[in-house]
Amino acid sequence: MDFGFSEEQLMIQDVARRIAQEKIAPTAAHFDQTGEFPSENIRILGENGLMGIEVPAEYGGAGMDPISYVLAMIEIAEADCAHSTIVSVNNSLFCNGILKFGREDQKQKYVRAIAEGTAVGAFALTEPQSGSDATAMRCRAVKQADGSFVITGKKSWITSGPVADYIVLFAMSEPDKGAKGITAFMIDTRKPGFHRGKTEPKMGIRASATCEIEFADYLAPAEDVLGKEGEGFKVAMSVLDAGRIGIASQAVGLGKAAYKAALSYVQERKSFGQPIGSFQMIQAKIADMKCRLDAAEILTLRAAWAKQESEKTGGRFSTEAAVAKLTASEAAMFITHAALQIHGGMGYSKEMPIERYFRDAKITEIYEGTSEIQRLVIARNETGLR
Repeated sequence: MDFGFSEEQLMIQDVARRIAQEKIAPTAAHFDQTGEFPSENIRILGENGLMGIEVPAEYGGAGMDPISYVLAMIEIAEADCAHSTIVSVNNSLFCNGILKFGREDQKQKYVRAIAEGTAVGAFALTEPQSGSDATAMRCRAVKQADGSFVITGKKSWITSGPVADYIVLFAMSEPDKGAKGITAFMIDTRKPGFHRGKTEPKMGIRASATCEIEFADYLAPAEDVLGKEGEGFKVAMSVLDAGRIGIASQAVGLGKAAYKAALSYVQERKSFGQPIGSFQMIQAKIADMKCRLDAAEILTLRAAWAKQESEKTGGRFSTEAAVAKLTASEAAMFITHAALQIHGGMGYSKEMPIERYFRDAKITEIYEGTSEIQRLVIARNETGLR
């Protein structure tokens, strides 16, 4: 693993940092308060290649590598976690899956619009009664004589669901086969039979719109199958490996924002005639925050490097992705909690971003595989036992 970054990687990091600081950071509090979807900022990110960082240029993307993606995501998340959630879904869950499993016509139709920022994508796996146990899904896709499928059922907690133009959907096409009976589909939300539920009033990442979606006899032609029939679970698990690197990057960026705020505060805030950063209990917090932040960042870059290597060898990077996601998300939660504690009453006030960081951090331990699931993945991969 090379710890040096290329000129191209540093360039996209700089682009992401500039947009994050000039456009996203100044509006983050507003979007958090109102819960509005930041359409204009997402358009700008798309115009600058940040909605399709690993997407080849022929499909409208920046044509960069996984490490570039991590560097850009950290910058965006440091400015606002909600924006980085939207970026992560479009890059990792939507575009990545189609690039890996889709046909050429699907890549041209769906990936280009998302990568260029002219459309928004979503990923629909979770259901009201099935979260970590994806094989318990009840959404059904019944195959017709002409090869098309009629889809019925509900999906919940769909990031960007209220505004998505296209969705990668997973439905049970052969229920008696369990995981091998799941098929992935490309969904056009403008077609009949697709309905959106209410936008969820979330604790954090409020600018990232989330809702329940419902399918009522939605007709998906055969050409809308993503990959092969019955291989939807394989598609989902592969995509989630990449998605976990995105969430790890998000957690690192969020942790950096909280750490920098705390570091500045302990140097300026005085108590008993001296900066509070001179007190040993505060120094211990700063040291612990720094160690966890650095560990999370290095492990996330390692996971990106492993993904990059897997693209050459065809190997897996699920352990590295799970380790990065688990470490970074729990680091973000620890760091934001410590930062809030250091700020005292001011950290609890909405006049400062600390309480937003704290609210945003929790979701990183939940979505795209809870911390418990990450531990399960890591242990099973290490022991070979199921």
